[in-house]
Amino acid sequence: MPAPTAPLRASTDTPADTVPLPTPEQDEELLLDAPEAVPSDPNTFQPPSSSSEDAEMVVDEEGRPRFAPGKDTESVRKSDIRKVPIPPHRMSPLKSQWSKIYVPLVQHLKLQVRMNVHSKCVELRSSKHTESPAALQSGVDFVHAFAMGFDVDDAVALVRVPELYIETFEIKDVKTLSGEHLARAIGRIAGKDGKTKFAIENASRTRIVLADSKISILGSFKNIHMARESIVSLILGKPPGKVYNSLRTVSARMKERF
Repeated sequence: MPAPTAPLRASTDTPADTVPLPTPEQDEELLLDAPEAVPSDPNTFQPPSSSSEDAEMVVDEEGRPRFAPGKDTESVRKSDIRKVPIPPHRMSPLKSQWSKIYVPLVQHLKLQVRMNVHSKCVELRSSKHTESPAALQSGVDFVHAFAMGFDVDDAVALVRVPELYIETFEIKDVKTLSGEHLARAIGRIAGKDGKTKFAIENASRTRIVLADSKISILGSFKNIHMARESIVSLILGKPPGKVYNSLRTVSARMKERF
């Protein structure tokens, strides 16, 4: 016959790895005494004290603090993509001159370039090999100048010379003309066989593209100003002879300065 078993009772003994919860009074005492109760372990993180910061700070004779020179950190460059739309009448010149267009973009600016025939645009993208942060904008300006009608040899100057710009305006911005009056104004700007336009380009050291009533000028700031004044005078009806005389005077002054 088996021995009778003792009735089950709740054990009052707590295991060795468990700690009883403190009472509210003990909890407040622990919170108040927490800084003293934390053991000083060298492996635990301790914030630097103000005395160490004061010891490292160097003060000059005038009482101003001297700080250590900053260290150059390599900035993380993200690849950016720009698309330059090409007009339909410039797609054929783009295809024929593509071997001259992508060379300065890839070799000089270190950009990734492709011609998208379906969307009729040129896509430019910067990469880890791109050195200058302004290389992408220079490439966009170069392709945009070619799309406006400038030759590749003239537009590539935007990549190599940072002081060159492009200014575009229309004849209606100067004077409202229509019909035959507009055609005569365009003829005065171009001249017979383009002689007037060439004379303005040579005197002002700029390049001019005359596309219908839209005029684009490539050059430096002062040279663009001189060429624009001559074109505005022709639009307003000034005889080409007087424009030539003023161009000779201004170009002579520019040669004296140089």
